[in-house]
Amino acid sequence: MNAPLIAGIELGGTKIVCVLASGPDRVIDEARVPTTTPEETLPAIEAVLDGWRCDHGFDALGLGSFGPIDVDPASPTWGSITSTPKPGWSHVDVARRLRGRYEVPTAFDTDVSGAALAEGRWGGAQGLESFCYITVGTGVGVGVVSSGKPARGLGHVEAGHLRVGRVAGDDWAGACIYHGDCVEGLASGFAVEKRTGRRGETIGGDDPVWPLVAHALAGLCHNLVLTALPQRILIGGSVANHQPQILPMLRARLVESLAGYAQGERIADEIDTFVTSPALSDQAGPLGSIALGMEALA
Repeated sequence: MNAPLIAGIELGGTKIVCVLASGPDRVIDEARVPTTTPEETLPAIEAVLDGWRCDHGFDALGLGSFGPIDVDPASPTWGSITSTPKPGWSHVDVARRLRGRYEVPTAFDTDVSGAALAEGRWGGAQGLESFCYITVGTGVGVGVVSSGKPARGLGHVEAGHLRVGRVAGDDWAGACIYHGDCVEGLASGFAVEKRTGRRGETIGGDDPVWPLVAHALAGLCHNLVLTALPQRILIGGSVANHQPQILPMLRARLVESLAGYAQGERIADEIDTFVTSPALSDQAGPLGSIALGMEALA
């Protein structure tokens, strides 16, 4: 008997990836929709889902979105994007609209929380209860899974906007429009481009900007180690993927920063597997929406 079929939607800042699947080994269809205005994009998503409902049917809907978003089921604005810097998308309802249209169990979370759940279910965090997924791309997003569930409280995790220690002598103001020199303002692809005037994929691996990026990301990992208590940290995204030298620099800085404190000695011994790349690579995001749909069924 086949597993339940999930319609998954990964809402990204430039494109939407729609996947109809029950897991990585059974993908029925995939479609991409450009992220333009809500008035254009949401009907385009619905057209894809309408076709799937007619041709195949689906048992649940998983929505992983750029944020910030409202993930509190008790909130009157649950299912909406909130104060996002993406023009035109603030306070746009997504999940309530789609749940009402298709009347199936629906999960709504950040795209990075979804990716983290996918890594836990099928990828590099299988068998672990607490772990973090970091994506370093245009921005810096962090998904924190604690005791098998995405971390919850007053909203969702936004650890990409943590402030961290700076490299001595580096007084660049940073690129985050909210916080200046938070991790996203120092280490994202947008920040690298603002600092250097060049796109990250065109910059050589020996450029002095990369140790600065690694330092900021190591500060983020330091804080996650001492607060989220992950058994593993997975780091993906376009910047991390295009610049593989960042990972060993980050590992070395993290070991130095922890200085053997708490679990620091154990992490130092296991650093190459403690901080590593996602096993699902660039499929973590799309499969994350499928994992969210499975959470909705559960």
